[in-house]
Amino acid sequence: MDKREIDAIWLKYSKTRDEKAKTVIIENYVYLVKLVAGRLGIYLNQYVDLDDLVGYGILGLIDAIDKFDLNKNVKFETYASLRIRGAILDAIRKLDWVPRTLRKKQKELDKVYVELETKLGRRPEDVEVASFLGISLDEYNELLKDVNISALVSIDEYTFQFETIKDPKAPLPDDYVEDKEMKETLAELIEKLPERERKVIFLYYFEELTLKEISKVLEVSESRVSQLHTKAVSRLRASLRKYNMILPL
Repeated sequence: MDKREIDAIWLKYSKTRDEKAKTVIIENYVYLVKLVAGRLGIYLNQYVDLDDLVGYGILGLIDAIDKFDLNKNVKFETYASLRIRGAILDAIRKLDWVPRTLRKKQKELDKVYVELETKLGRRPEDVEVASFLGISLDEYNELLKDVNISALVSIDEYTFQFETIKDPKAPLPDDYVEDKEMKETLAELIEKLPERERKVIFLYYFEELTLKEISKVLEVSESRVSQLHTKAVSRLRASLRKYNMILPL
């Protein structure tokens, strides 16, 4: 459907709230739901089917359509994407999958990365982290999956940090970033990540690819992409703490 047609349908819906027009609008933008759900899969692929995420997202799309104001100078795609993501995250959080024990494990893992990096003078290998924790490599990989789901608690705040790097002209609210030093430090730390972890961060936050798309680019499984993402995030958090900076994740 071209822009002229969808604009006409939007105008009709805004004036009449015609259900047929609404259905057409939903069908036209359902691709946004699949896109957002596909990106959130990097956190959730071990726990929720993509179809379930899409289902949650559809509710966000419908809510966005109902509340969208044509008179405001805002692209519907931008507005709807935020609503869709919010609806999916709200649904996941209501499942209460993130007990305090998981959050504690996440913090402990961050401390291990700091301690080992300080001791070794380099970034620790997986086997070294597992050995330090006194667990097998398989158990370590399971731990990565667990702490990955806990990252959902503040995914919005975390994504903002990368957005500020993507757009150097973006405003920096005091609540999130004190000054440009955070952006510069985070950018430097990303460059120092192991190659595959750096690629995952770049493809996910900067190129905005979905979990499935990243797995194809790197030619690894989706679960492996999630593991790489978790390790990268833990390394970044640990490194920032050495600079007395906190990444809210």
